[in-house]
Formats: sequence, C-alpha cells, structure tokens
Amino acid sequence: MKREIKKVAVLGSGVMGMGIAGHMAGAGLDVVLLDIVPPELGNDDKKKGLTKDSPAFRNKFPQTAVRKALKARQSPFMEKADADRIQIGNFDDNLDMLKDCDWIIEVVVENLKIKNNLFKKIKKVWNGTAIISSNTSGIPIKDMAAAMTPKMKKNFLGTHFFNPVRFMHLLELIPTKETSRDVVADLAEFCSDTLGKGIVYAKDTPNFVANRIGVGGMIRAIKLMLELGLNIQEIDQVMGPPMGRPKSAMFRTADLVGIDTLVHIAHNTYDMVKQKEAEAYFTLPDFIEKMVEKGWLGNKAGQGFYKREEKKKFVAIDPETLDYTVGKAPKNQALGMVAFEQDPGKRIKKTIEIEGKLGEFAWKVFADGCIYAAERVPEIANRIIEVDRAMRWGFNLDLGPFEAWDAVGVKETVARMEKDGMKVPKKIKDMIAAKAKSFYKKKGKKLLMWDFSKKKYVDVDVEPDIIVLTDLKTDKNRIVEHRNTATTLDIGDGVFLVEFHSPMNSLDQDMWEMMRNAVDRACAEGIGVVIGNQMAGMPGAFSAGANISVVLQGAKEKQWDMIRDAVRYFQETNQYMTYSPVPVVSAPYGLALGGGAEVAMGSNMMVAHHDLFMGMVEVGVGLVPAGGGCMNLLKHFQNFVPKEVRILDLQPFATPIFEMIAMAKVGSSAADARNMGFLRPWDKIIFNSRKLIGQAKKEVLAMHAAGFKPPKKEKIQVMGSQLRGMVNAILMNMTVGGYASEHDALIARKLANILGGGEAPENGLVDEDYILELERETFVELCHEEKTQARLEHMLLTGRPLRN
Repeated sequence: MKREIKKVAVLGSGVMGMGIAGHMAGAGLDVVLLDIVPPELGNDDKKKGLTKDSPAFRNKFPQTAVRKALKARQSPFMEKADADRIQIGNFDDNLDMLKDCDWIIEVVVENLKIKNNLFKKIKKVWNGTAIISSNTSGIPIKDMAAAMTPKMKKNFLGTHFFNPVRFMHLLELIPTKETSRDVVADLAEFCSDTLGKGIVYAKDTPNFVANRIGVGGMIRAIKLMLELGLNIQEIDQVMGPPMGRPKSAMFRTADLVGIDTLVHIAHNTYDMVKQKEAEAYFTLPDFIEKMVEKGWLGNKAGQGFYKREEKKKFVAIDPETLDYTVGKAPKNQALGMVAFEQDPGKRIKKTIEIEGKLGEFAWKVFADGCIYAAERVPEIANRIIEVDRAMRWGFNLDLGPFEAWDAVGVKETVARMEKDGMKVPKKIKDMIAAKAKSFYKKKGKKLLMWDFSKKKYVDVDVEPDIIVLTDLKTDKNRIVEHRNTATTLDIGDGVFLVEFHSPMNSLDQDMWEMMRNAVDRACAEGIGVVIGNQMAGMPGAFSAGANISVVLQGAKEKQWDMIRDAVRYFQETNQYMTYSPVPVVSAPYGLALGGGAEVAMGSNMMVAHHDLFMGMVEVGVGLVPAGGGCMNLLKHFQNFVPKEVRILDLQPFATPIFEMIAMAKVGSSAADARNMGFLRPWDKIIFNSRKLIGQAKKEVLAMHAAGFKPPKKEKIQVMGSQLRGMVNAILMNMTVGGYASEHDALIARKLANILGGGEAPENGLVDEDYILELERETFVELCHEEKTQARLEHMLLTGRPLRN
C-alpha cells in the first residue's frame, strides 16, 4: 500500500525549518515544529515574568519563528490561517509529538555530532513507519545513517529543499544504499503532487547536484571575469537572459541568496572533492572572502556585490579596491539585439558568437560549464536529466547544461572547444563517435536521452498529467492558429489551449480574437478550451494585464472611440468565454494582474497555482478595471449568499471590493486570492506548476462528461448612492490629511459609481451589461485626464506607479 502523509514534524525552526513548516501547513498538512530550549533567560524574558520552566520561554524559538513568518514580506504561509496547523514545542519536553507523525524532517545546524545526537532521541519515539529525512546541504547522508538501526536506515534519506521553500520548485532526494525503494517512490510522489516540487534524484556526494554544478560554475565565471579584466556590471549584462538565466543575472542573484551561503558551499565542497576540481571550481577569489569578513553579505546586509546609493541607483563593487565605484555598464549593441530572441537556445548561441571580451567570456563560461557538467555524470547523478532539471528548477535557468549544449550544437561546439585547447571528456567523444548528434532526441512520441554508462539512448520518464507546450509545438499538426502574441494548440481529446507569449503576457487584440476563435473551434469540433501558458523563471506571469502602451497612444491621439471599442471587445471576449456552450478553464499562476485577472475570472473554472499574485492594479496607472473585473467581483462576493436570500446590507460585500481595487491590493497566494474574492469556491488550487495545464485539461474533460451547461446571467444587487456617500466621506478626510491626491480621489469616486451601480437605487438589481457599460465609459473618461496619461507614461518608462 502506498503510504499516506498527513502529519509532518519539522525539527529546527530556523529560516529553512520555518520555510518547510510553513509550506507544509499551506499544503494542508498538520505540522509539529520543535527546536531546542533557549540556553538562558534574556532580559526581555525576565521583563515578561518568564522563568526557565515557562512554556513560553521553553518554546520561544519556534514561537518566534512562526510570528516572524506571519509578518514576513514573502511569507512561507499561503494565508495566515495556515499557522493554526502548526503545533510548537521543544526537543526536551515534546518529542512524544513525533509518535503519530508520518514524516520527520531534521533541519538543525550543519553539525554531524548535533544531528546524530538528535537522531538518537528520535529513535526512542519513532513509530517504526515514519519517513525520516535530513535537510542537510553538505553533510554526507551515510554519515548520519551510520548511527541508526537497520529499520531506521530503510526509512531514512536526504531531502534537500531550496530556499525560499514556498517559491523554489527543486527538491533533491538523496537515498542511501539502505533506503527502501518504496520509501523513495512514495515520498517523491507525495512531494510532487502535494507539495508541488520538482524531484531530482541525487547521489550522496558533496552538495549533491544543483549547488555542485551551480556554485562551481559561478565561482569559475567570477575567476574568468577577473582574468579578462571585466567588471560585475558587464558580466551581469551577459549572465542574464542572453545566457538563458534570470533577469537577476549572476551577481544580483548571489546578493539575493546571500554571499555567506555561496562561501559556505564553496568551503564545504572544497574539503570533500578532488584537488583539481577544488582548485578550479571551489577556490574563492580573495575579494569575496574579504567581503564576508566585512559583513557585506548581499541584500540582507544592505550591500554585497551591489549597493544601492541615492535615488535608488545601483553601483557594484570593484574587486581590486573593494570600493563601490562600478557604475552601470554601457549597453552592448549585439547583446541588445539578442534580447529580442524568444528562443533561449538561440539567445545563448548568438551570445557566445559575439565578438570582443563579452563574447569570449560567454563562450568560455558556456563551454566550461558543459564540460564540467559532463564530468560530474554519473558521479553526482546517474542521468543527465537530473542535472538539467536541478539547474532549471534550482537556479531558474531556461535550459540545463545538456539542453543548452543541444540547442547550440554538440558537434560544432566540441570542435571549437578542441580548437581552443579545452579538454573534452572522453564520454562526449564516444557519444559523437556513436553518431549521436544530441543528448536528447524524440522518437515518435517518446523523449530519449543519452546514457553515458550504457552508451545508448534510454527513455526519459514521463510524469503523468504533465503537458509541455514547447514539446507539443514541435508537432506542427498541433498548432491550430499562431499569431505574434498568442498560439492556439490542440492538446488532445478535443481540448484546445490558448497560449500567450508576449512580454509579461500583456494582452492585446490578437489574444482576444484567439480566445474567441478557440471557443468557436471547440464548439464546432471539440469539447472545451484551456487558457494558459507555462512559466519561465520565478514567479512568471499568466498575464500582467493589458498592453498600456496602446492605451497611452490612443489617449495621446484622442482616439476615444478606438479605446471604447477595444474595451468593449475585451469585455465581450470575457463574457463570450463565461457563457460559452463549452467549458473554458483558465490556469493562472505567478502574476495575474488587471486584465490578466479579468481573463482568468472570465473562465468557467480556474485551476490556479498556489503561487498566484492576483489583483486589480489599474488605479496605479490612473484607470479602473474595465474587462469585467468590477462586475465579476460583485458577482463572486454575492455567490456566498443563497440565491433565495435578498441581501439587506450590501456594505460587507461592496466595501472590501472597493478597498481592494482602490488600493490596488494583490493577493500573495492563490489562497489569499480566494479570500479576497478573485477565486470562487469551486476553483481549484494545485501546488505543482508543471501539472497546471494537465490538470486544467482534466477539468475540461470532467465538466464535459458531467454534461456542461453555460451559467445563466443573473442580476447584480448594488448599493447605489449609499456607497458613493460613504466613499466621499472617507475621501474628504484622506485628501485633507494628504493621504490621497485629488486625482486619487477622482478615480475612487468613479470606481464607487461603478460598484454602486451608477444611478441604480439602493439595494437595486442591475444587469451585468449595465455594470460593464459603467466600467467602459469610466475607463474612457479617465483616459481623457492628463494625470492618468502621466501615470501611464511613468509606468512604461520606470515600471513603477506615479502618485500625482
């Protein structure tokens, strides 16, 4: 029988332990969070009247961790109520809590003696079936298993989560020789389905897969930067999107993670690998060691490789002087052209072919990284796909090293490597000699990968319910319709998918037409539609909203009818999906803002990723939601009330909607978005982003099988002048107190007019189309305002809202 995991114990409440506990609670599990008893009473404890026997003192560490997590800007919790699922305690008094746990995760300090002492305590209360794991990133798993009983060894393995746990997809599983295969399989399935993690199977080698390759490659690149006489700002121009990496590039990412973390991994790995590898990949340049001594650890210390000066201007450190004097690097024209290439493989290929030092740097980093990754397989993992997945999911790369090597061309790059005097591993030469042209290839519907040990292609394991859109698009028969910003795909079983692919998936006319066409096609020859795309990087964007540059251009040219018609078409498109004869399911994730949220709300059902940042943010550019957002939020809130009951007091429903839109509030998770009214009770939340499209398709199939019928239009009850009067009273105080500008007040009054139902009487009933008309006309009216145009322009130029 497959084991069930319902209750988890996390031992250690530091940043990592609290992150794991919060994520588990958010996934609906009961969590026990334990830590050591504080060694002594502090002054604050004494002031509170605590003694060494007080539970509040003895459980201080986990209690403080939970409290901080609730206040954190990037909370490990999906919603505050998740904290209620956590029981706190300490190792001395509360180990009995572990007896009914299904999984016990050790996350204490990286010290083998301390860990093994804790495992001895666990042994006394272990129920004999619970999985036991260590979240170590550097201590060999076998050294911890050595002190365990044979039965415990079968249930023990390493589980290396990446920080922040809630947002990082990667989870490395590191079994020992004694770990039961069933334990590994059950845990992998649970962590994938319930926790939403991407599983990589690593061997018990120093720093496992992602950190071994990622940190080693980073250190190598820094050394190469120094050799070529380049600076940090120049390198980050290359080591971002041009090389298939996140926009934070290399040094900004290091500042975000913490330079002390980088140094810890380097020192730890240096001591455990062969001397040649240690010298090449894990010997840090002196300037980084000095930065750590000075406490310049990155964002958490206020300075690291970068430092923010006045007017939010960033300067970078000069490795020679340790002064922050390196200003923004001049734009490289060739790199600028690369940025327009959407395909990450083609971007990398073009970047490594650029002339000059930046191109030389890019080529050497790429070639060295490929060689290093090849040398480490099968030492750190049996299969190349583990390395590729680890680098994509752990370091947010567009392509793993072997995938990137394929994209650039294996045979061609090997020839260039040898020409440049690089030592190409024998296993790569053997592969080429066997007439294998790439590390991966398609054979029919199967994906195959090269196996260095077997010296042949083997099947890639395909997870159920995973639909990879880039793979589908290699079959031209799957592409139903294609435009610059959207593509309609046949994803099988009569289901069609509309994929957005504009910058930040901002919406335009082509997308709206594609959504309508997909519904028409499904009505004629299918059963339903999915609106979705797949994320690149973290958090990605389902859609960041409408293309405001088009709105600004129309406003500047006083094309009011054009703006009105475009808004009407967008509204009608969302309504077309809502009342379609076939089910339409949206799959929002990451940023679903403004128009993006309205598209998702226009579907019959949402299958949302748990990391969903959803909100109506139009007031930030001087506008109001006008794609049905106001109307749908009113409907969603009233859905909580039985249809037979006429609402006597609308204020508890209308006021939160007004506040959310007027303050441009954004939900910090899908659970938060549900609490705010964006998601409806029947909408689903899943944790595995890779299964989002597959699950959305399953919902379409289920709705069709259940005999889907489109919803009926219903009248919406509104507050009328009561809402306008309430808002006017609030705005008077806010404008006098300087908390709102006159333009803020203007937008707020117009928003209150929409939500109040215009000229409708108090508690009156209005048609959906009437609210949509109010949205549309208000949107056009605000476009006339010079201050709105200034806000639109400022957002396009700076990416930040303007208060005017």
